[in-house]
Amino acid sequence: LYSLLALEKSLVYFTTSLKSNKMVLDKILRINYIKMYEEDKDLLEDVIIENTQAIEMASTYSSILSSMMNAYASIISNNLNGVMKFLTSITIILSFPTMVASFLGMNVHLPFNLENYPHAFQTAILFAIFLASMTAFVFWKKKYF
Repeated sequence: LYSLLALEKSLVYFTTSLKSNKMVLDKILRINYIKMYEEDKDLLEDVIIENTQAIEMASTYSSILSSMMNAYASIISNNLNGVMKFLTSITIILSFPTMVASFLGMNVHLPFNLENYPHAFQTAILFAIFLASMTAFVFWKKKYF
């Protein structure tokens, strides 16, 4: 992309200088500052035609280059969107174990008398893993991964 930007910058400078040359050549042809013979006028007209063609070619290549850079930017943006969707899915999946641990870690009485249950920690871990697994399965079915 940096090479394309440098090339586009060069094309802009090239087009600008060609347009300046066109104005000078047109002025030379219109106003007779220099004594010219018929062959010189024909040669100058040929130079003006070539200069005009060069301006058109530079403008064409500049527009092609601009559209190529827009296509590259679109592809990069699309890839970034895919990565962001993946990272958001991982964040959502990891939030369920955090939520379960934070609810069960509060200093309040737990429902179903879980604080006296001998396997309460393992049950909480299994419940968190179950929630995260179910969320991952749903995301996988919806092709978020």
